[in-house]
Amino acid sequence: MSEAPHSLTATEAARLMREGRLSSVDLVKSCLACIAETEPRLHAWAYLDADAALAQAEELDRIRRAGYATGALHGIPVGLKDIIDTRDMPTERGTPIFFGRRPDADAAIVDRLREAGAVIMGKTVTTELAFMHPAATRNPHNTDHSPGGSSSGSAAAVAAFNVPLAIGTQTNGSVIRPASFCGTYGFKPTRGMISRRGVLQTSVSLDQVGTFGRTLGDVALLADALAGYDPADPASFAHPRPAMTQGVAAEVPVGPNLVWFDMAYHDRLDTDARDGLGAVTDLLGARVERMTPAENLNDLVRVQAIIHEYEICQHLGQVFAENWDQVSPSLQPVITRARKLTAAQYQDALAVKTSAEAFFADLFTEFDAIIAPSATGQAPVFGAGTGDPVFCTLWTLAGLPAVTLPLLVGATGLPVGVQLIGARERDDRLLRTASWIQTRVSASAA
Repeated sequence: MSEAPHSLTATEAARLMREGRLSSVDLVKSCLACIAETEPRLHAWAYLDADAALAQAEELDRIRRAGYATGALHGIPVGLKDIIDTRDMPTERGTPIFFGRRPDADAAIVDRLREAGAVIMGKTVTTELAFMHPAATRNPHNTDHSPGGSSSGSAAAVAAFNVPLAIGTQTNGSVIRPASFCGTYGFKPTRGMISRRGVLQTSVSLDQVGTFGRTLGDVALLADALAGYDPADPASFAHPRPAMTQGVAAEVPVGPNLVWFDMAYHDRLDTDARDGLGAVTDLLGARVERMTPAENLNDLVRVQAIIHEYEICQHLGQVFAENWDQVSPSLQPVITRARKLTAAQYQDALAVKTSAEAFFADLFTEFDAIIAPSATGQAPVFGAGTGDPVFCTLWTLAGLPAVTLPLLVGATGLPVGVQLIGARERDDRLLRTASWIQTRVSASAA
């Protein structure tokens, strides 16, 4: 093997391990060496225990030598956003309020990672309480820029080859946007596909778990390992889930039908993003139908904000009341505004959310996917915020699966993603469509 192990994708590393050509210990050592080199300038990790990671890898190698493999992620290093509970690591949620917090139990997705044989490397940096106050993490492509948020460290760690896989969460745009800014693949499955038990709850109606990787197959591989029913999560569903990895590999029987919405807020797009996305839709030609949506679709951004802000006060109101002086100046005004929301406003917003879900369910009887920007363009300058999540808001509100593909590059050399959104619980079809589009865009650039 000529390349350094940490530069392998998860799928490549898993294959080499099955073939006996790579050990988990060698892969983890390579990842740790990469982290030691990049961390002083990137600040992607909130907690890292090298000895514990190597001990996990040694045990997994021993199990493999005995002729067993625990699961699809056997020996593969994974980073966890620091709002995901782990019994053997601190989970500090990006705020001094929870400094030193040690959970008593693993989150459901940590249980599933252990069952799949993953090596849990540590905790990646999150913005404060998974909201929008910028963290210390820098963009690996240019450290003068933000990696986005709130899953800042997860996106940066994968982009910098610290780990092949990482987990994030999204309540508005916190997987898709940082993946776009950092030039990785980001995948947010259907709400309810992956359990949120043991993950910081800021919005029971909106919080969702997502995956980061360096290929489409990798984000699907991790999502498949995490997916499963959990009665402790009110969004979780018991019926069978689509095989997402199979979706990536599946052939498209006929060219997919795509839709592009000309939203009122598209004037926020950078020129680079607008031109790049225009080139992609031009390439796809007749496969893309353009629509001007009804005004109430544009209003869903306001609806999402009401639900998110009302629920964060419900879930964390006592924390804010007892620790107000430790809440950031950028979050304090949001909480102050949210406290003025009424139960009637909240219930009205939930009703609109239900109507939006019905609208999109009907839409996907005709179309395979929505094509959209992943973000406003290139990553903002560090310190200027984590970027505008508006191009993710509608799909997160409706609980739709979404994926961002790192297909474009802006004028200054920073990545720009293309987002695809699919029907609920048809994540496999979305990933199949994404693979089809990626192949065509790549072929046109060759």
